Amino acid sequence: MKETIAIIGIEGNTGPGLVYGFAKAGYRILVSHHDEGHLALHIGKISLLVSKVRSANPSADIEIVSSAREASWEADIIIPFVPYKLQATVASDIKDVVTGKIVVSAMNPLSDTFDGLLTPPTTSAAEELARLLPHSKVVKAFNTTLAMDFNTPEFIGRAVDVFVAGDDDEAVTRVSQLVSDVGLMPLFVGGLAMSRTLENMMVLLINLSVRNHFLKPVGWKAVHDKVDRAEQDDLNSSPNNI
Repeated sequence: MKETIAIIGIEGNTGPGLVYGFAKAGYRILVSHHDEGHLALHIGKISLLVSKVRSANPSADIEIVSSAREASWEADIIIPFVPYKLQATVASDIKDVVTGKIVVSAMNPLSDTFDGLLTPPTTSAAEELARLLPHSKVVKAFNTTLAMDFNTPEFIGRAVDVFVAGDDDEAVTRVSQLVSDVGLMPLFVGGLAMSRTLENMMVLLINLSVRNHFLKPVGWKAVHDKVDRAEQDDLNSSPNNI
């Protein structure tokens, strides 16, 4: 049976891009707006996205759902793409239907001037979401790229890295598979508290891009050589190698 992914909100480029990517990978996709009362105001935009996805992939299993709660109830994995200021509202709407489910935090709590975060340094949007949804498995991912085209996810000959953080091993593994399925490279970076760093990485990426006139898409890539496990243990045992 296909895994079902609920996309709540399609603000920005990442949400719509992932809809294309997940459809191409064969997932069932439910798209909903975060505010059921204003769904009619956004239905044209959502319908256009669904139409484009079906045009690009006639076999796409995708449908529009009337509310975030309904979409989350049906889905296995939920990804809210809403402004940070609406995170608590969405979490309240879906809280009682996402018990035991994976909720992916892809948002960045950016300031209005994009040069800082609205969260204090002792927490992150992802950690706040985990506190709002204590019976769900919150994983951070998909928050460190700009204008990614998930139909052609490689540029400069390489797949962009997507950093994945979370405290539940099984949930991290499943989200890492999602990353791979849309053609990107998952890299596990640690527990959910690492989201503080990941969210700040988008602040840096935006300012790098603007000040240096980078063309989009823009993303991070860790350049490295692999080592075997014994060699890695030796490296880790010496503080001079960190």
